[in-house]
Amino acid sequence: MAKKLMLGNEAIARGAYEAGVKVVSSYPGTPSTEISEIIAKYPEVYAEWAPNEKVATEVAVGASIAGVRSMACMKHVGVNVAADPLFTAAYTGVNGGMVMVAADDPGMHSSQNEQDSRFYARAAHVPMLEPSDSAEAKEFTKLAFKLSEEYDTPVFIRTTTRLAHSQSFVEEEDRVEVEDKKYVKDITKYTMMPSSAIGRHIKVEERENKLKADLNAGVWFNREEIRDTEIGVVCSGIVYQYVREALPNASIFKLGMVYPVAIEQIKAFAKKVKRVIVIEELEPFFENQLKANGIECDGKNLFTLQGEYSVSLIKERVLGEKVDIEKIDLPVRPPVMCAGCPHRGVFYVLSKLKLTVSADIGCYTLGAVAPLSSVDTVVCMGASVGIAHGFEKALGREQSKHTVAVIGDSTFIHSGITGLVNAVYNGSNMTLIILDNSTTGMTGHQQHPATGLTLKNTPAPILPLDDLVKTIGVKSLDIVDSYDLAEVERAVKTAVNTDGVSVVIAKHPCALLKTYKAKPALNIEECKKCGMCLKIGCPAIYKQKDGSALINSAQCVGCGVCKQLCKFNAIKGGEEK
Repeated sequence: MAKKLMLGNEAIARGAYEAGVKVVSSYPGTPSTEISEIIAKYPEVYAEWAPNEKVATEVAVGASIAGVRSMACMKHVGVNVAADPLFTAAYTGVNGGMVMVAADDPGMHSSQNEQDSRFYARAAHVPMLEPSDSAEAKEFTKLAFKLSEEYDTPVFIRTTTRLAHSQSFVEEEDRVEVEDKKYVKDITKYTMMPSSAIGRHIKVEERENKLKADLNAGVWFNREEIRDTEIGVVCSGIVYQYVREALPNASIFKLGMVYPVAIEQIKAFAKKVKRVIVIEELEPFFENQLKANGIECDGKNLFTLQGEYSVSLIKERVLGEKVDIEKIDLPVRPPVMCAGCPHRGVFYVLSKLKLTVSADIGCYTLGAVAPLSSVDTVVCMGASVGIAHGFEKALGREQSKHTVAVIGDSTFIHSGITGLVNAVYNGSNMTLIILDNSTTGMTGHQQHPATGLTLKNTPAPILPLDDLVKTIGVKSLDIVDSYDLAEVERAVKTAVNTDGVSVVIAKHPCALLKTYKAKPALNIEECKKCGMCLKIGCPAIYKQKDGSALINSAQCVGCGVCKQLCKFNAIKGGEEK
């Protein structure tokens, strides 16, 4: 078979395909998104975007119970949303093998926290595997399905951003068509009411004890590498690659199965070396278990709880070698909304009106960045609605009417709908602005129920957000073009002064969509140096040394937002010829 360079995410998708997976349901979230996008290209596999990770996990559970191999993929914070079905699926067990992929994000490249998904495996009593390169990512995924069926349990694959988005060689193999398992009605196994769940909890403990015994009895996913015995490192995942480069002579116990931890194997390893060092990103998950079992080791006394590790960091903390890295004086490039982003004008208006803005997870989180600086809170998917409602209940109508919630179309469907239901039901006086850019933008333009296409780009019914909002019971609804600043301002002013729950849907497609038709670029003639066009923070507009503004025609999409701000009519163009 051919060898091919693959991203870690691509390798996981390939492993699931080769293992005979038939149903994959996911919600896009960096760094996991590409897994589902790649697996959707295989015609033998049914793949979908679900509205959120909870639904995706429930779909995978259903397919598993029905008798086929299934998978759900998500980023680490998505596991929070999926936790409800996950913990109970650990009790029911599986029929066809079921795998969950949790992609952690040390360093928070695209996330609001650095939570460590290994604790979910421990809390739910679900085994977790963590590959260290793309080849292992494929093989561990295939093995995870077998493990799932052998031990009657869902199985986690944990990745991190560096593994998900780095490449190494993978050998492609043929798909194995696994025979579907027959579904047999079993109320005590699959119906989790107290009378049956009590018995299933016992099964979970029995299963985990057997897994631990089997794990400690053989090498299985773990590997012992004995070299110089002065230092013995316990590690897993991408950190293993850093350790091999930073400490080429060190002995290593590489954990492939990160839960349960093979304590007896590590005890035997520890006896072969003079000093044990646990090197793991984020929490002291391994370290604490080793110490609890009497294994002396160093760990977080040397390393940080935060961020990603590196070869130079490991050399410095273990060997005391300071690695001099040549610093290149590069200009700062802060994250900003793209040129032509339909969210920019909305946040300009919110800033102008000096409103308190409860925002959400998506491109529009960048509304917090200068010069807009209009976002006050961001917590998690869908939280903007509940937080604004909480402001109103805490402060009362008069004080809270200067507070608005802002949420994207995909995030609203993910977990904002229930917040809006709650606000209407409980008599809130609040304003919600839905930023509808016709895509799931921040993770790379994925479809969702309001776009009219599925993950496989087949036509689907379009969820009408305006009708949905009205059905929930919202009486005040305004729909405006995000590019029209005057209309956005009018709609927001009206909404915040309307009693009850008011909703503004600000619509305009993302300027980076393939279907987006950009207008001719704008240009500035006889700039008066007032700086108004710079207040929206568009990356296509530059301030020159003499204080005048210049528009980069290579970036400008002709949206006209800056043109509306210029009081001297100095910005020209943008009209279709």
